[in-house]
Amino acid sequence: MITPEGERIYRLPAWIERVTQDLNVSPTYEAVFWNPPVKYQWKNKAPPKPTSLRVYEAHVGIATPEGRVGQFTEFTANVLPRIKKLGYNTIQLMAIMEHAYYASFGYQVTSFFAASSRYGTPEELMELIDTAHGLGITVLLDVVHSHACKNVLDGLNEFDGSSHQYFHDGAKGRHELWDSRLFNYGNYETMRFLLSNLRYYMEKYQFDGFRFDGVTSMMYLHHGIGYGFSGNYHEYFGDTVDLEAVVYLMLANEMIHTLYPNAITIAEDVSGMPTLCRPVSEGGVGFDYRLAMAIPDMWIKLLKEKSDDEWDLGSIVFTLTNRRYKEPTIAYCESHDQALVGDKTIAFWLMDKEMYTHMSRLSDLTPIIDRGLALHKMIRLITHGLGGEGYLNFIGNEFGHPEWLDFPRAGNGSSFHYARRQWNVLDDHLLRYQHLNEFDSAMNYAENEAGWLAAPQAYVSLKHEGDKVLVFDRAGAVFIFNFHPTKSFADYRIGVPASGEYRVLLNSDETRFGGHNRVSNDSRYFTTPEHWCNRDQFVQVYVPCRTVLVLVKA
Repeated sequence: MITPEGERIYRLPAWIERVTQDLNVSPTYEAVFWNPPVKYQWKNKAPPKPTSLRVYEAHVGIATPEGRVGQFTEFTANVLPRIKKLGYNTIQLMAIMEHAYYASFGYQVTSFFAASSRYGTPEELMELIDTAHGLGITVLLDVVHSHACKNVLDGLNEFDGSSHQYFHDGAKGRHELWDSRLFNYGNYETMRFLLSNLRYYMEKYQFDGFRFDGVTSMMYLHHGIGYGFSGNYHEYFGDTVDLEAVVYLMLANEMIHTLYPNAITIAEDVSGMPTLCRPVSEGGVGFDYRLAMAIPDMWIKLLKEKSDDEWDLGSIVFTLTNRRYKEPTIAYCESHDQALVGDKTIAFWLMDKEMYTHMSRLSDLTPIIDRGLALHKMIRLITHGLGGEGYLNFIGNEFGHPEWLDFPRAGNGSSFHYARRQWNVLDDHLLRYQHLNEFDSAMNYAENEAGWLAAPQAYVSLKHEGDKVLVFDRAGAVFIFNFHPTKSFADYRIGVPASGEYRVLLNSDETRFGGHNRVSNDSRYFTTPEHWCNRDQFVQVYVPCRTVLVLVKA
């Protein structure tokens, strides 16, 4: 192109569908005309929209145990069966939109219409999605419309020689922390570009919806930088709100749900914006779900700062249930954010002192590993059952992945050592990781049977701070948690929502889950018609320490 000033500039087409990178030559991408003679033939229809969303957050590149970038074909063959077996019904694929810097985790997008060539071809991505659909799995794209990479030669920045074609000019067009460019959502061509981008992935690749990254940054002029949200309404409807960005999100959701009625949209928002998950017809922003971003912070804070007997059950319940009425939430204990180097996963917080020495089943079960296995399961199930209308897990965390995540970069000698998932430790049946994996699967299948995620918010009938016992019921299932580190309770009275006979649906103390088998799954519990904990019936159960039981009507 030749600018008005007469300068000749070279750019990759903004709408290019494939770009490739040869790091041996240059980190800059080159555009490729991609038109294979044989078009991909889709074999499977998309599954029905899940009523209970159980999301497996995954990154194709790290999904191999080898020290390299994983491929679409490998994910299809090796990881999809694992996800299906675990009982997840939705995959959220990260880092698909092309990004020049692998270590950006896909959040510095350079070519918005190009699926990343580092994992394979567009047809191989189509096959991955098609195969997932055949397994009954919904596939969501982690879409980045909150900002763009500031690269000029292979990005959108200064595309026509100016700094304001797609973006705001000056300081308003730059994100201080992310070192990236910010879109001008009031610009017609910018909106056309981004809305077309959403349609493209829905139609070309048959994604089933999106998880929108950085929604908080989009909706506020301060981008959430150094800003603490108290929940006061002036924070959401004052002059700090970027109205053009909010309107863009409303347009995006309205378009997606009008054209694709079964599509799912999820907002990554930490602010608590009211009506974010109400329809546009009601004046809402139109998302289906929001992420419960306060929950993982709570768990890390507890594990980092409090001893087990200092856990405040009332505070835990408040954080897990503190969500806007009729605005569905996806709860999670840890996502990719908590797995990154510089932080620690829940498994690491619990067991890092002995994870490299005492996870073998041939060694004695130490107090640290015993506690770690028990709390890893309990933290997940209470989040699953109480925290929202959906649940999310990051790839590998289900089995307590033994190491953090760190992409190859200058600071680690461009090493792939931590940019992989060590399925080998899970598949080695002499190691205890399999116990956590088995429980994760059983937890999802129990939800599939009881349907608590699709049910109204749970009723908490007991929070006993001294006993460290928490009881709630949801969708007819009764959850009984004993967080006490040493005390077990016999004939403990539990209020239940209906009369009759109850059986065990899930028991974290089973041997296959790394437990001590102190409760028989064949036990039957019969109700007594007496008022207890605001319930008209009660049963009496044996609740061992650091154990959770889920009872349902027999």
